[in-house]
Amino acid sequence: MKYLYSALLATVIAGPALADSHSMGDAEAGEKQFGKCKACHMIVDDAGETFQRGGKVGPNLFGIIGKQAGTVEDYRYGDDLVAAGEAGLVWDEANMAEYLVNPTDFLRTTLDDKKARSKMSFRMRKGGEDVAAYLATFSPEAEAEAEADAPMAKDAEAEKTE
Repeated sequence: MKYLYSALLATVIAGPALADSHSMGDAEAGEKQFGKCKACHMIVDDAGETFQRGGKVGPNLFGIIGKQAGTVEDYRYGDDLVAAGEAGLVWDEANMAEYLVNPTDFLRTTLDDKKARSKMSFRMRKGGEDVAAYLATFSPEAEAEAEADAPMAKDAEAEKTE
């Protein structure tokens, strides 16, 4: 019984802290780790603003978190990644981090198909959570949060000058 109370107390104390940390990794560290990804990937928004220069061998990763897998326009994905997307795979930080560790194993597990393959041969043994957190900063959700914060920041700045 003593252990039950300890576990309950730990949950109550840690709960709010865990709820606030919706990101699994460190976006700043992920920006540095993204250097390994730039040989194949770039991050460029729809207006053409470049956040990360990079190769065009892989898809543009702007807005990839929150997007159905295998659906970036103007990129020819492998059949298995498209199939995973059609089966409901939507990229989030957790599954992106898992994918980065071993893309082929991830697809084999996701599709329950031992023959599934990924065109991405690179494996990121460490730092995948950080890269996923970094990519999440370019998601539609992150943009919406930034836009929602912008009016408040303008209001606060206006109050300072009055």
